[in-house]
Amino acid sequence: MNFLIAGLGNIGSEYAFTRHNIGFDVADELVRKHAAPAWEMGRLAYTTAFRIKGHTLYCIKPTTYMNLSGKAVKYHADAHKIQPDNILVITDDLALPLAKLRLKPKGSDGGHNGLKSINEILNTINYPRLRFGIGSDFAKGRQADFVLGKWKPEEEPDVRLGIDRAVNMIESFVLSGLQNTMNAFNG
Repeated sequence: MNFLIAGLGNIGSEYAFTRHNIGFDVADELVRKHAAPAWEMGRLAYTTAFRIKGHTLYCIKPTTYMNLSGKAVKYHADAHKIQPDNILVITDDLALPLAKLRLKPKGSDGGHNGLKSINEILNTINYPRLRFGIGSDFAKGRQADFVLGKWKPEEEPDVRLGIDRAVNMIESFVLSGLQNTMNAFNG
C-alpha cells in the first residue's frame, strides 16, 4: 500500500525550527530514522520515498508556503494514486499544549491556513492529520509572531520527545492503521 506523508511548513532559513514548521521537522526525522534518500526538489515540494514492511511512503515538504499547501498535496496524491485515507498531514496546532499529539481521521481547518488550503483543493476534510501541539503562550494580537517564532530553549526537550513520538505514530499509522494508532497514542 502507498501513503503520502505531508509535513507542513514554510521554506526558507528564516522559518527553520519555528513552531509553524514542526511538520517539516517531523518529516525530516522520519526520513532520517529510515535512512531514506535525501530530499530532492520536486514539483511543488521537496520529496523522497522509502519502504516500511512492504508499504511505500512518499514524503513531501511543500515549497508552496503554508497557505498553498493543498496544491502540493493534491499533485503528489494524484501522481502516486493515493486516496485521502492514505494521506497523513503533519501540522502545528495552537489548541494543543506543547508537544501534545493528536491523530484525527478528518476535521475542519481549525483556523490553520495549510489545512484550509488542503481541504479546499482536495475538496474534502476526510483525510488523516497528525496535530502537534505548539501551545498558545502569546499576548493578544501576537499569534503570527508566536507561530513563526523559534522554540524557547526550555521547550526544546519536550519538542524533541514530541517529534520522536510523532514518528512512532506515523509508523503505526502505516503498519497498524488509523484506528489502532489513535487508540494507542491519543490517550
